[in-house]
Amino acid sequence: MGIRLTRRSAVTLAAAGAFASSGTLYLGVRNLLAGQADRARKTIPKAWDLPPRADGVYVADDAEVQPFRRGANVDLHLMVFGDSTATGYGCRSAAEVPGALIANALARQTGKRVRLSTKALVGATSKGLAGQVDAMFVAGPPPDVAVIMIGANDVTALNGIAGSVQRLRAAVKRLRASGTVVIVGTCPKFGAISAIPRPLRWVAHARACQLARAQTQAVRAAGGVAVPFADFRAREFHDSPELLFAADQYHPSAAGYALAASQMIPALCAVLGEPDSPVMASSD
Repeated sequence: MGIRLTRRSAVTLAAAGAFASSGTLYLGVRNLLAGQADRARKTIPKAWDLPPRADGVYVADDAEVQPFRRGANVDLHLMVFGDSTATGYGCRSAAEVPGALIANALARQTGKRVRLSTKALVGATSKGLAGQVDAMFVAGPPPDVAVIMIGANDVTALNGIAGSVQRLRAAVKRLRASGTVVIVGTCPKFGAISAIPRPLRWVAHARACQLARAQTQAVRAAGGVAVPFADFRAREFHDSPELLFAADQYHPSAAGYALAASQMIPALCAVLGEPDSPVMASSD
């Protein structure tokens, strides 16, 4: 799901499942969840590699991404914020990452020169969004469109839902105040991640669903557009895990990222007033 399960967060998540709400669950349940977290740590490799860099200028009918240079003529600036889902962690080529797929599709469908910039970081939680937005203002003028994918690491790190949502709302409000159109991919479900055993998976799944619902309300209240990833991922990832998950059975494969990116295109076209068509850049 484009997230990183660290040793500490897996253990913390298990402990939370044991002491959720009243803290009266039996010691045996706590030990079971802690043991499952240990299994998950051994199954899911740590995220060490840097994702491919796909930043540049995308032009319709041009297979080569052009490097961006100050003063270059572009029609639309797209910037991506968030966690490893946003960076495309696990992709083998720059053409496969979500930002590239979205920028390429927008260029093809609109005929515009689309600049892609990425501020997202592997392992980021909502606590890092303010810093990513700060980096944007330091780098230059705000983009025309911002895509944010965040939430899964807040679940595994057990960041409070209220605080996570407040930080996301603040980031959306800052971007909207600068004139940027904001699209947010809400927290994905955990139900299809077989690398996390049950019942630990159920604990993560329930928390992710709760966070996604709260994110949707907050994003809309702040003037952004929420794309509910949790609504579409479960069926496809359950039905075709060998296709949509990477080898670690945790991060999406190139096909999984293409599925995620495809959900963004209609929302982006609608908010930009552009006609939506089935044109989608290939990740081959």
